[in-house]
Amino acid sequence: MKKIIAGIQQIGIGVENVKESFKWYRQNFGMDIPVFEEAAEANLMLPYTGGKPQKRHAILAINMKGGAGFEIWQYTSRIPQPATFNIQLGDLGIFSAKIKTTDVKLSYEQFKKRKLNLLSPISLTPENKEHFFIKDPFENIFEITEGKDWFGKGKMPTGGPNGCILGVSDIEKSKKFYADILDYKEVIYDKEGTFSDFQELPGGKHSFRRVLLSSTNQKGSFSKLLGSSTIELIKVLDREPRKITENRYWGDLGFIHLCFDVNGMEEIQKQCELAGHPFTVDSANSFDMGEAAGRFSYIEDPDATLIEFVETHKIPILKKIGWYLNLQGRNPEKPLPDWMLKAMTLNRVKD
Repeated sequence: MKKIIAGIQQIGIGVENVKESFKWYRQNFGMDIPVFEEAAEANLMLPYTGGKPQKRHAILAINMKGGAGFEIWQYTSRIPQPATFNIQLGDLGIFSAKIKTTDVKLSYEQFKKRKLNLLSPISLTPENKEHFFIKDPFENIFEITEGKDWFGKGKMPTGGPNGCILGVSDIEKSKKFYADILDYKEVIYDKEGTFSDFQELPGGKHSFRRVLLSSTNQKGSFSKLLGSSTIELIKVLDREPRKITENRYWGDLGFIHLCFDVNGMEEIQKQCELAGHPFTVDSANSFDMGEAAGRFSYIEDPDATLIEFVETHKIPILKKIGWYLNLQGRNPEKPLPDWMLKAMTLNRVKD
């Protein structure tokens, strides 16, 4: 089967309390539909969990307006660890998740009224689009950006994630990696210097090269829900960056991986091996997540940031009546009907 990348499926976030975090994300970002929730042992991530299985509790939450999800992930067999230093813009790894909104100004005013931790005023990107930054109560930074494609309805202007900001050590190597393997081939801007929209961020007064990449090839079962996405590569030019996850496990506090919804895992595996980025974790066959199932694998980008691929085999559509959708055997290029995905709205958690 040929390679298909439908879009960013989810961004993993390591937290101290999965229930508390899920509540905050659904109340403030509208991430109120749990695709699955499972407490189990992560026994396949041994290269990144100290060489032994670790118990965890995870919830995959989405926003029906569209965009990717959050995999909210809590260790239950150990205390999740924070970074041992103050993370700054340009440090290597996922610095910030991008959250799309239908109205940047309205989102800003709503967050201000709720007295959330706004890190910056509304400003313009090098693409001349409005955005601002916010920090959640768990020390994670989010960029609120203009969205351009939408799926369903929600109670607030924000949708789900539509990209991230990544600190890298070599822009050209990272550009090639994200273009060749993940189809982020379009360069929206490539700028160098100091940037007014970064000034309020930790380490944001330094000099940077920043490159915004966009995916140019999107299809697949969930492509209409996931929508388009961008990846912004950031290289700090006047200091030595540190690895955000250094001396910590996958699943520790903060952003833990960037996950893509895919089909054609065998073809992806061959391509990754030829590019010098072999699978470091591979479930090989269908992996049961309790309410969902699929095959997953991981690779590392040039700075060892973890990239996950998920080939979905089963998802719950309406849990109350036991309606689960088996995706194996259907045309992987054809998007699922809108009504089918929107039926998941009936699983919404209300506060």
